[in-house]
Amino acid sequence: MIYIKIFWSFFQIGLFSFGGGYASMPLIQNQIVDLHGWLSMKEFADVITVSQMTPGPIAINSATFVGLRVAGVLGAVVATAGCILPSCIIIMILSTLYYRYRGLSMIQGILKGLRPAVIALVLSAGLSLCQASFGLERQDLLRFHSIDYASIVIFTFALIGLRRYKANPIFIMLLSGLVGMLVFS
Repeated sequence: MIYIKIFWSFFQIGLFSFGGGYASMPLIQNQIVDLHGWLSMKEFADVITVSQMTPGPIAINSATFVGLRVAGVLGAVVATAGCILPSCIIIMILSTLYYRYRGLSMIQGILKGLRPAVIALVLSAGLSLCQASFGLERQDLLRFHSIDYASIVIFTFALIGLRRYKANPIFIMLLSGLVGMLVFS
């Protein structure tokens, strides 16, 4: 049954999404694109884009969008519940344990060891999204005709605006969307 598959997929994502939304993107991609084929990589990139633009955590927004796309409103509710439930259970258990044992050096060591793994997950997700956004599928890396140069230019100007000029991210998103609408329509 599709609802059980959706719930179980997003339960796993919620269970193993350490480090927040960006770190969960490879897990979401694995479940909805690679494993189940519910969305293509381009559709996945669109879901992530919309999930970032809407209020709320990326994983939960993605669960809602994917559930809606795959199985309607009930699918959205089931996917969202599957994504949220593990976090609720885990945070109740961990908060109790953390407040009881927070002074132990072993706990601090575990937390320090998780940080590099979270950075690797975020970097992996970013690279996958860049490939999808720029038309660089894995098999096409050396074929320059498949590269979407307009997307690369928009990305470059957005990155410069954000990093060098400290532009407001909302302004950058709106401007990029407007430029994209003009270029790609």
